[in-house]
Amino acid sequence: MNTMRAKALIEQLRLQPHPEGGHYREFFRSPHSVTPGHGRPRRSALTSIDFLLQAGEFSAWHRVASDEAWHLLEGDPLTLWCVPPSLDRIEQVTLAPASTTATPRHVVPAGWWQAAAPLGEFAYVGATVAPGFEFVDFGFGRDDTAFIAALKELDPTLLRLAGGLQR
Repeated sequence: MNTMRAKALIEQLRLQPHPEGGHYREFFRSPHSVTPGHGRPRRSALTSIDFLLQAGEFSAWHRVASDEAWHLLEGDPLTLWCVPPSLDRIEQVTLAPASTTATPRHVVPAGWWQAAAPLGEFAYVGATVAPGFEFVDFGFGRDDTAFIAALKELDPTLLRLAGGLQR
C-alpha cells in the first residue's frame, strides 16, 4: 500500500531523480537575495524542495554551505545522520511524528555532513535551505578523503551511504 502511495506522490508532485538519491523537485525559490558571507556570491534568500526516499534508497553523504531544515510530511520515519565539520562524532535523529524519541523536523547546520534513509517503505520530506541552495555549494562525502577516513573510524557501517548517483 505505501509503495503505491510513494509512486503516486512521485507522479503527482512531478519528482525527478536527485543526484544524492531519491526523488525531488524544487517548489520554491525566494525572489529575494542575500549575501551569505565567507566569499560566497549572492544567493536566493531561501529555497525549498519536496524530497522522497523509498525503501532501499538513501540520501548519500553530502554537505551544503547553508542551513538545511528537514520536515517529515508523510510516510514512514526517516533516519538522518549528521557529522559536524570537526568530524568527531555522528548524531543520529529519527524524523517521525513528535514523541519522546522522535521529532518531525531537524535542522542540519551549514557545513555539516548528512545522510538519510527511510525506516519503512517511504519517507516524504520537505527540505528548506537558507540562504538558498545552489549545486555549487554541494559536495559529496565520497569525494572528501578526510570525511571518509573519519567515517571509517566513527562508524564504518555508514560507509554504505557514501554512494553517488543512484538510479
